[in-house]
Amino acid sequence: MRAGTAERSRLAVTRLQLTNFRSYAAGALCVSGTSVVLAGPNGAGKTNVLDAISLLSPGRGLRGAKLAEHTRKGPSLVGGSTSEETLWAVAATVARGGTEYEIGTGLTQASASRQVRLNGVAAQSSADLGDIVQLIWLTPAMDRLFIESAGGRRRFLDRLVLGFDSSHARTTTRYETAMRERARLLKFGPRDPAWLDGLENEMAEAGLLIAQARSLTVERLSQALAERGGAGAFPAASLGLSDDLHLWDAGKLRGALAASRLRDAEAGRTLVGPHTTDLHVRHTLKRADARDCSTGEQKALLISIMLADARELSRAREGLAPILLLDEIAAHLDAVRRAALFEEIDSLAAQAWMTGTDLSLFDTAKAEILEVRDGVFYPQAPNVSTR
Repeated sequence: MRAGTAERSRLAVTRLQLTNFRSYAAGALCVSGTSVVLAGPNGAGKTNVLDAISLLSPGRGLRGAKLAEHTRKGPSLVGGSTSEETLWAVAATVARGGTEYEIGTGLTQASASRQVRLNGVAAQSSADLGDIVQLIWLTPAMDRLFIESAGGRRRFLDRLVLGFDSSHARTTTRYETAMRERARLLKFGPRDPAWLDGLENEMAEAGLLIAQARSLTVERLSQALAERGGAGAFPAASLGLSDDLHLWDAGKLRGALAASRLRDAEAGRTLVGPHTTDLHVRHTLKRADARDCSTGEQKALLISIMLADARELSRAREGLAPILLLDEIAAHLDAVRRAALFEEIDSLAAQAWMTGTDLSLFDTAKAEILEVRDGVFYPQAPNVSTR
């Protein structure tokens, strides 16, 4: 680690290098640490940059893709510091206040899991990045978050939780690993009560931690949204969970799992636990569920939640707002809401990476402008002075 020289008050990516990553055989860019707009036609590779940045934190990134799907379709680039064993790699410099971290991650032919290096030292897993990089992202696919399956809303909620509790990723992995092993035993045997007891105990302990962390995050964000009320261009939202698992104890959840063994075996899945929880969102002023709101209102509610989360994370982490990855964020906002969003980002001192095909939509954004063409980044004159 070393002291950073630019944007010392921000959490920011200042250097990014891509190798064999999606559309990039090789790509590199350096920025100052302020917000960035990536402009270019559809298919230019703008979203792939955001996807790469999202992999600097725990989890599977903003696409939720399998690791092998990040590998470039085409001849692989080898040589230099990248070996022939590397399927894809992302390297970055991340400034956090006055300190810089060198982060590298990628997939090799020798490993089924992605490799992570932090300041040149191998990390145990991507979960180790949770204390360094906090990210929030919004993508066009999330515009349907409120009307599609509960799984997407759980992933959205868990990403919010992870910003406040970096251990959440490890706890979730603990729970899911035990749940998969229990499901395998119930399906194929042997249904040894001692083995099942042990796995259900692991699920109960981890599951309650998951439920409690989710509840605390929902309560915190709901309070922040209520305090904001109708101020600003984005509507207030109220958040809730579909169950009261956070009020249970480990013994109650363990008992519910034991009682459900036969039903779970017949169903081929586990029927009780935090993996069934849903996130409920309501438009406070309209007193309507988000799923019943218009497409534009749903987008505005998502942005409102994102901004509340960013403000709370900034308060919790010495004024360092999370990095925002906003794919095609301006395309479906009117001029008033676009200007309000850019103003909020600036007031947070957050680094936002935004993509778009129409540069005119970013006229009021305080950001570096990079045009993306054929995997190369071309700096453009900024719209306004960045700070």
